[in-house]
Amino acid sequence: MSTILVTGGAGFLGSHLCERLIARGDEVLCLDNFFTGRKVNIEHLLTHPRFELIRHDIVHEIFLEVDQVYNMACPASPQAYQFNPIKTIKTSTVGMVNMLGLAKRCHARILQASTSEVYGDPLVHPQREDYWGHVNPLGPRSCYDEGKRVAESLCMNYHLEHQVEIRIVRIFNTYGPRMDPGDGRVVSNFINQALRGEPLTVFGDGQQTRSFCYVDDLVNGLMRLMDQDQTVGPVNIGNPHEFTMLELAEEVLRQTGSSSKLQHLPLPKDDPQQRCPDISRAREFLQWEPKTPLREGLEKTIAYYREVM
Repeated sequence: MSTILVTGGAGFLGSHLCERLIARGDEVLCLDNFFTGRKVNIEHLLTHPRFELIRHDIVHEIFLEVDQVYNMACPASPQAYQFNPIKTIKTSTVGMVNMLGLAKRCHARILQASTSEVYGDPLVHPQREDYWGHVNPLGPRSCYDEGKRVAESLCMNYHLEHQVEIRIVRIFNTYGPRMDPGDGRVVSNFINQALRGEPLTVFGDGQQTRSFCYVDDLVNGLMRLMDQDQTVGPVNIGNPHEFTMLELAEEVLRQTGSSSKLQHLPLPKDDPQQRCPDISRAREFLQWEPKTPLREGLEKTIAYYREVM
């Protein structure tokens, strides 16, 4: 049995990860400052003897004894991270230094939840891990994009300087139950609007693409990356099948039975036109690829939203 720290453990991804680690038999310390995390996400785990909730912000040091650290702490939706951009970048920099320091002291392995946003509005498609990205360092998304890029650099330098065992995962669009209905990203927006009978807001012409990975597949990838014994550099975890925003809107309308119309709005600044992972490295090193088709994942997500709404 390992003792595992999950920062951001009450968030969308973190709560699913905590659940899976508990089910596997690990002892889980769930740390969250509840900026975007929600206690309802981990309520069912609070009485479990191998689960402990700690209210804490990783921008401040904490001293724990653990075997592994999953650093999932950071708001991930533009709406959330632009609300307090200085706090966002401090989480990915000062917070990252604190978590790497903890891992160094404990001789713990640490996994950093990085993001496909490090690729910016990519000029290479699909995106491979050796692509350095096309990011606006001064734009409205830079607090998140550049913060995550610095976090990756910190991980690599702690590995080279102090031999800290690091794992870096670049997470592409993920969706599923427990995604905050007010998250502001496209899947939650479309489902909310369809269930309320409101127009679905499509930015631009709707031809921009994303790849959508169901949360269970994503968590499988995180755990496989953490538990294999090589530091292989950043690994993309996401679904390599692309969908346009219009295709996603059509599928949400079909599954909800909604009569909502589409409403086109101007494209936000620095919004990527294409985003799709090359997952060759995940296939080779982790024997991982997503199993859940968009249709099936949306069914489960829509059922969750019907319940919470």
